[in-house]
Parts: sequence; structure tokens; C-alpha cells
Amino acid sequence: MPRPKKTTLVSFRHAIEGIVHVFRTQKHMRFHFATAIIIVLVGALMQLEREQWFLLYFAIALVLLTEMLNTAIEACVDLITDSYHPLARIAKDIAAGSVLVATLLAIVVAVLVFFNPANYQRMFELSLIEKPADMFQVGVSGVFLLLLLTLMAKTLGHKGTFLSGGVVSGHSALGFYLSTSVLLVSNQLPTAFLAMCIAALVAQSRIQARIHTAQEVIWGAVLGISVPTVMYRLLPFVAKHIAEWHWNTPL
Repeated sequence: MPRPKKTTLVSFRHAIEGIVHVFRTQKHMRFHFATAIIIVLVGALMQLEREQWFLLYFAIALVLLTEMLNTAIEACVDLITDSYHPLARIAKDIAAGSVLVATLLAIVVAVLVFFNPANYQRMFELSLIEKPADMFQVGVSGVFLLLLLTLMAKTLGHKGTFLSGGVVSGHSALGFYLSTSVLLVSNQLPTAFLAMCIAALVAQSRIQARIHTAQEVIWGAVLGISVPTVMYRLLPFVAKHIAEWHWNTPL
């Protein structure tokens, strides 16, 4: 009997489930996620240039990709044989070696970016304006950070899936992230109020459809508000005080 054709949405959902499975079962993947969050926060604090962000994102993606391939190869080997075989050991060792190579490359990239004196000087100078110099890049980094945190919360909560259900409403988180970003970037209360109303309607629809409870929607809203607040306000505030300490003069 022929298998039914998969739609693009179904294929996308299966891909997300694969990422969730690796995160849930592999402690190294959870470590990589936590490290990626720290890297994004430090990079936003230093207000890196886009070329440097690209190197960091590439390194992060490469480490996550090799970890997923390593898990897939281990699953295939275990499916084929449940007894010791030299070729099975070689396959697993090579897969693990690919993760090691990617991790070493990521460490080299991080050292070259974060220990570059020119980046610190740039951070001290940009801190004088008390707001991110590249709002678009901060927004992209914030969305990436929000996705990581949402995936971690949904996976560790052991409820629902990434696209439906879970202890945190991803739709609510994204809606309030965008509306809070509009408020912090534009400083226009009418526009921000309208965006907040739209986010609230999205959150209410998740409750009405019985996909999430009110508590899960609220947690999503808290997450969505917190991330842009950290990216657009808290990190520039910290950078300003670091610059004050560096220049030893009040700004």
C-alpha cells in the first residue's frame, strides 16, 4: 500500500519533532542550547557587527547540526544491530568526532570574536548613545533567542508539541515579543497599544481554541515581553555602565 504524500506543513512538523527529540534525549544538545543563549546575550551586549554575527550563527548552527546527525547515526546503528560490532563502533566514533570538530571550530570563532580588542572599543563608543546601534540585528537576535527559550520550555515541560500546546504558548510569546519591540523601538504609544491589542487577541484565541490554558498564555506573554526588554533596554543599560567604568567619567 503506497504511503500518503506528505504536505510541506507535515514535513516541517516532523523536522521540529526531530529537533525536540534530540534536545529532550541528549544532554549535550541541551548544553549547546544554553551556550547559544549566552553567546547571543554577550554578542548583543558587545553590539557586534553583522559579519561577526554571521560567523557566530554559522558556528552555532554547525554544532547543532552535527549533534543532530550524530544522534541520527547512533539511532540507525542501534536499529541495525543491538550487539557489539567494530563497524558500528567506527560509525559512532566518526559521528561523535564530527561534533568535536564543529565544537572546536565554534570555540575558535568565539575566541576571535569576543577577545578582539576592537570590539570592546566599539562597544564603549556605541554605549554613549544608550541604545543599540543596529536595531534590526538586535531584533533578529531577539527572535532567535525567543525561539531557543520557547523550544526549551516546551520540551522540558513534557506537554504538547513545539507547534501546538506546551507549558508556554509560542504564539503568545511571539505576539508580545513583536508588540513590545514596537513599543521599545518606536516609542509611539498609540502604535504600541494597537500591537499589544493584536497580541492579546492572538493569546485569547489560543485559550478559546483550548490549545493552551490561561496560565500557559500568560507565561508566553511574560517570555515575549522579557526578551525584547533585555535586548533593547537591559543590555544597553549594562553596556553603558561598563563604558562608564572604562572611561572613568560619568556619561
